[in-house]
Amino acid sequence: MPRFDLTTIGEGQLRYSVPPGQRLERATQLDVRVSCTEANVASLLARLGWKCGWITSLPTTPMGKRVANEYLLSGLDLSEVVWSDQHRLATYYVEYAVPPRATQVYFDRANTCFTNLTPEQINWDYLLDTRLLHLSGLTVPLSPSLREIVLEAIRRASARGIPISFDMNYRQRIWTPAQAREAILPLIEGIAILFCSRGDARQVFGIDGTPAQVVERLSALTSAQYIVSSMSSEGLIGWDRKKRIAYRQPAREVAILDRIGAGDAMVGGVLHGWMQNDFAKGIRYGALTAALALSQYGDQVITTRAEVEDLMDAVSPDIAR
Repeated sequence: MPRFDLTTIGEGQLRYSVPPGQRLERATQLDVRVSCTEANVASLLARLGWKCGWITSLPTTPMGKRVANEYLLSGLDLSEVVWSDQHRLATYYVEYAVPPRATQVYFDRANTCFTNLTPEQINWDYLLDTRLLHLSGLTVPLSPSLREIVLEAIRRASARGIPISFDMNYRQRIWTPAQAREAILPLIEGIAILFCSRGDARQVFGIDGTPAQVVERLSALTSAQYIVSSMSSEGLIGWDRKKRIAYRQPAREVAILDRIGAGDAMVGGVLHGWMQNDFAKGIRYGALTAALALSQYGDQVITTRAEVEDLMDAVSPDIAR
């Protein structure tokens, strides 16, 4: 039996933000949160009872320890974090807004510990001692060495027959759609599960249409058995290639407090179902965990398996006494 249910690679960061109505250029205080799209997925699964490991590189500074401590609280294994005293921690800044303005995100991720990580520093035996390897398109453009690491991870996992989950996670402030399309298409050919939002499908791959048409057209780009696409406020859809069934799940009713991290939570919820060999239920979990993320501040979902199961069929929120 593998040591882990899921392992992943991704960059830990600090998120600095101001609330709606304030501008970063006039900020006198910043809210500080911890973030990593891949570790957000893994930490949610760890909270739901699965064994998960994360490889990253962090600086030996209080800021690096802040990131590590956040994910340790979830039960995520950090034994193979590469600690460095030569580089810095990635950060990003969020200016929350309400209409007519959109929330703005600004990245500061150049020359960090993680972007300087090399394939030789990865403990491949640790990373591949797993039921599922989860990767993200967000890591690929950060540096040439990270692209090599993602390629090598896919090559080694495929050689060992380890299924791969891949989240497109396109960021227009990091690379262009053409660059993303060229780099990502070869990576997703042989994966097991593809996550690609409707927005990313349109922007990167030029795919549009009804939800069912989006996942079917995405299926032409990959041999993945499962394809999942978030439709934002419309919920999500999952395509099972073998059964040729599309599962639609409406978005859960939610009072939105913080949008960032909802996509990662959706991925974690779907994989929670996949881990139980129930992809259809995973689509339902994904809608719920995305709603939980929207209803909490910060990038990680703080929950338990018992709470998730209780909420799966809950009709309306109430006071629990």
